[in-house]
Amino acid sequence: MRTALVTGGSGGIGKACAAKLCERGYDVVLTARREAPLQAAAVELGARYLVADASDPVGFEQQIRQLETIDLLVHAAGMLGGTYARKQTFEQWQAIISANLDSCFVVTAAALPRMRAGSRLVFISSSASHEPMPARTAYSASKAGMNAFARALALEVDRDGICVHLVTPGPVETEMLQDVPFEMYAIRASDVAEAVAWLDTVDPSVDLPEIQLSAMRRGPFAREPVVPTEARRRAQKA
Repeated sequence: MRTALVTGGSGGIGKACAAKLCERGYDVVLTARREAPLQAAAVELGARYLVADASDPVGFEQQIRQLETIDLLVHAAGMLGGTYARKQTFEQWQAIISANLDSCFVVTAAALPRMRAGSRLVFISSSASHEPMPARTAYSASKAGMNAFARALALEVDRDGICVHLVTPGPVETEMLQDVPFEMYAIRASDVAEAVAWLDTVDPSVDLPEIQLSAMRRGPFAREPVVPTEARRRAQKA
């Protein structure tokens, strides 16, 4: 049985990816920082779990030592947050960069020694990496950094037969979207999971650096916009 390691597996995109990989017969191992929701997700999906902070190089590596091999890594852990650059503190900036960019190095360094030819690393990025958002300077920068990291990594590990992919969605209907004070056209976490699962069917001889996903806004398959709550509307007007 092949092993899939999914960071940020307690909810949102990570949990959706884990569910899809369980359906595909993987031995799925979830990681996240908080044990209670992580354990609940693992029980629900029939997966294993390890309490590990993806931005903590020592702690994460110590936990991953329990795994002999990793056939698929899905790095979905991350943080949105942030504010306008002129209002943001260095501590706020650093927290987002650590969660979204430093974690790429941490999980890769821990996973690579356990990977072999045909293994895959999938990084869940964001459309903000290509189209930066106001009031999300740190987030946009961190995801752009993730993209550069993944592409450079691909050039390093291709000789070992290891594939590196980016899955880059637009807005996704998760808890992370709840603090956005305006209407957005969003896809579902399950849509991202479908893309990740499809990557697993692509022959390793095919170079597929990035998949971009966004919600249709027109035509018979157009998605309904996600409407902000009254609290968010009031915050927008304030």
